Amino acid sequence: MFSGEFRHSLDAKKRLFIPAKHREELGDEFMIVRSMREKCLQVYSMDEWQRYIEPIMKMDRKNSEKILRTLHRNAINVSPDAQGRVVLSDSLVEHAGIIKEAVVVGCGTYAEIWSSEVYEQTLENEDLDDIRDVLESFGL
Repeated sequence: MFSGEFRHSLDAKKRLFIPAKHREELGDEFMIVRSMREKCLQVYSMDEWQRYIEPIMKMDRKNSEKILRTLHRNAINVSPDAQGRVVLSDSLVEHAGIIKEAVVVGCGTYAEIWSSEVYEQTLENEDLDDIRDVLESFGL
């Protein structure tokens, strides 16, 4: 399970350090994709990525092709270098708004990569009462 919050700088070559704790979960090769709901990136192990797209593959082709194209057009399949860094594409860096510092956040079955500025703003606007209400509606 991915958990924790880690802050790392994006270097001039757009390399970002992926925490060792997360690399152990992700394996030698993993996917980094644009979030469809937030201004961040999502990081999936290859197995978890397959689980994520499996229901899409079962849709009718008209929908599955559009969705898969959208998900994959900016996605990157990466392997960390010896220092644990991955190179982010220009389109992913632009989507997340990462200028210098990034935050890698564990989210259970995947991780997220945020611009530190966007992440801080998101936390400031987070409605913990709303989150609590949703959890309570599920008996949690």
